[in-house]
Amino acid sequence: MKSSRHLESRKFIIGGVFVLVALIYICRLFYMQVIDKQSVVDARNNAFRYRTEYAVRGYIYDRKGKLLLLNDLAYDLMVVPKNVKSCDTMALCSVLGIDTAGFSKRMKKAKLTPRKESYFEKQISSEVYAKLQEKMYRFQGFFIQKRSLRRYPKKIAAHLLGYIGEVSKAQAEKDPYYKEGDYIGISGIEKAYEKELRGVNGTKVEMVDVNNKVVGHYANGSYDTLAISGKALYCTIDADLQEYGEKLMQGKKGSVVAIDPSTGEILALVTSPTYDPNLMVGRERSKNYGVLQKDTAGIPLFNRALMGAYPPGSVFKLIDALVGLKEGVLTPQTVYPCSHGYAPMGNKPYCHHAGSSDLERAIQASCNSYFSYVFKSIVDHHPGGTFADGYNKWRDNVMSFGVGKKLGTDLPYEYGGNVPSLKYYYKVFGEGNLFANRIVSLGIGQAELTILPVQMANVVACIANHGYFYTPHIIRGLGEEKKTDPKFKIKNFCNVPGQYFLPVVDGMEKVMQPGGTGYLSAIKGIAMCGKTGTAQNPHGKDHAVFLAFAPKDNPKIAIACVVENCGFGGTFSAPIVSLMIEKYLKGDIDRKDPRRLDMETRMMAIDLINNKNVPVSKTYIQR
Repeated sequence: MKSSRHLESRKFIIGGVFVLVALIYICRLFYMQVIDKQSVVDARNNAFRYRTEYAVRGYIYDRKGKLLLLNDLAYDLMVVPKNVKSCDTMALCSVLGIDTAGFSKRMKKAKLTPRKESYFEKQISSEVYAKLQEKMYRFQGFFIQKRSLRRYPKKIAAHLLGYIGEVSKAQAEKDPYYKEGDYIGISGIEKAYEKELRGVNGTKVEMVDVNNKVVGHYANGSYDTLAISGKALYCTIDADLQEYGEKLMQGKKGSVVAIDPSTGEILALVTSPTYDPNLMVGRERSKNYGVLQKDTAGIPLFNRALMGAYPPGSVFKLIDALVGLKEGVLTPQTVYPCSHGYAPMGNKPYCHHAGSSDLERAIQASCNSYFSYVFKSIVDHHPGGTFADGYNKWRDNVMSFGVGKKLGTDLPYEYGGNVPSLKYYYKVFGEGNLFANRIVSLGIGQAELTILPVQMANVVACIANHGYFYTPHIIRGLGEEKKTDPKFKIKNFCNVPGQYFLPVVDGMEKVMQPGGTGYLSAIKGIAMCGKTGTAQNPHGKDHAVFLAFAPKDNPKIAIACVVENCGFGGTFSAPIVSLMIEKYLKGDIDRKDPRRLDMETRMMAIDLINNKNVPVSKTYIQR
C-alpha cells in the first residue's frame, strides 16, 4: 500500500518536471519568435546577408577650394564561407581570370572566419562587376560590395597627402573598428587625419532568395545603420604653388617648404624626387610600391621635408647673430677680421671673403670668419659660470627657434634634427678637452648640427615675425564648420626679444642687393630678405641652401630650399625660392622679363640626378 502511494507520488513529480521543461521551451520560443526578432535573423542566417556599408572617405581641398583628393567607385567580391552551398567554381574562376588553385587559396583564407564576410577578390573592374551581376545566382555565398578608391586630379603633393593601404591582422586585432583587408591611412594627411577622413561605416541586413539575389532589406531596414561620410579637409597648401615648386625641383634631390609666417600655415611642401600619387591606388599599389622602393638613386618614397636632416650651412649664421645680440656679446657695429678664413684656427674654416666686416656686411657676404668669432664669443661668455654654462645657454637659445626637436606639426613621421649636447662632446673629446675653437664650425652651421627643411622654413618665419612663430600645420579647417586645432593659434616665442631682429633683417635685405650672395635672384618690385648657404657634405658634393621671406614689411611668405649635391646656395636654391615667391605674391613670374624666363627655364631643365643640362657658366655661381 505504502509502495503504491510512493510510486504515485513519483509519477506526479516526474510529470511536473516534464511540464516545467515544456513551459520553458514554449516561453523561449515565444520570446525568440515574437519578442526578439533579431533571434529570427540569427536562426535564418542562410536567408540573410549582413553587409558593411563603407563610409565615403572625406575629400581634401587646397586653400583656394581646389580639389586635391576625391573618390572613385570600386567593387569587391565578398564571401561568407558558411553560406557557400553550391558554387560554379569554374565559371567564377573564368570571370575573375584566376585558376582553381587561386580559388582554393582564397577560400582557405576566408574559412578562418567561416561565419563572417571576407574579401575574395578586391577592386574588380566595372566590366568584371557587370559579368558577375549576371551570374551571381551560380555563386551562392558570394556577393559584391561597393566601396571607394582614392583619386588625385592633380599629380602633386604625394608625400603631403599620403596614401591608404590595407589593414593588417595586427591592426585589426588592436582596433575593433577595422577588419583585416579594410583600408587605413598609411602616410601624410591620410594617416594624420584618419579618424576624421574615414567617417563611420554602416551595416545593412539584406534578404537573399535561393538564387543568391537580394530581394529586400529585413524588417524594411529597421536593423540597418547608415554610413556617415568622412569629413572634408581644407588644406593650407596652394595647389598652384605646390605644382610649380615640384616642376622647379624635378631632376633634383631636396626639398622646398613655404610657410605663411602670420599663421604658420604651410603653403607648399615639396620633396623631390616625388611620384604620381595615383600609383599608390588600386590593385597595382603593391607592385608600384615595390618599384618605388627599389629606386635607390632618387629614393622617391623618402619625405625629405620632414625627415631629411641636413647641415644648415651659412643660413644658421642668422641664429648665431641673434643669439649674440641677445647675450650682449655682439652689436651691429662689431667688426671682426677675415683673411680668407678664421685666423685663430689657421684660417679654418675657410672663407671666400676677405677683409673686416660689421654685422650687416658679414650677413651680406656670408663671412665664415666673422661668425666663427661670434660663436666663440657666445659660448665663452659665462659670467660666474663655466664653459658648460656658456655652451648650454647657446644651445637653449638655438633650440628656442624650433630646431633640434620636433616642431609638432600635424603631419606624421616628423624628425627632430640635432643640436649636439655637451654629453655628446664629452664622449668624443673628454670633459677637460672641450673648448670653443674645437667646435667652432657649429657657428657656421656645420659639424654635427642638422636641421630639417620644415624647421629651416620655420626659422625664417620666426625671423620675419621678429621673434615668434606659429607651429607649422597643413590643415586649416575640418568639416563644414572648418574647425582647427587651437594649438596652431598659439604664438611660440624664441628666447631672443624682438628689438634684436632689425639689424639681422637689414643684413638679409642686403643679401639680395648688389654685393650680396643672392643678388642675381632678387625680384623686381619686391623687397625680399634672404640668406644663402652651402652645407658641406662628407658623402659628396655640397648641398645648396637658401631661405628668404617677402615682402620685408608685412611678410606673407617664408620659404626654405635645400638642393642636394650641387654646390653653392645662390646657384640653385636661391633661384627656385625667388621664382616661387614671385609666383605666390604676383600669381606668376614676370613673363616679359627675359632674365626671369631664362631662370625658370634653366631650373626646370636642369637634371642633377642624371647630370643633364647642368650649366658650366660661372655667371650664376654664388655662395
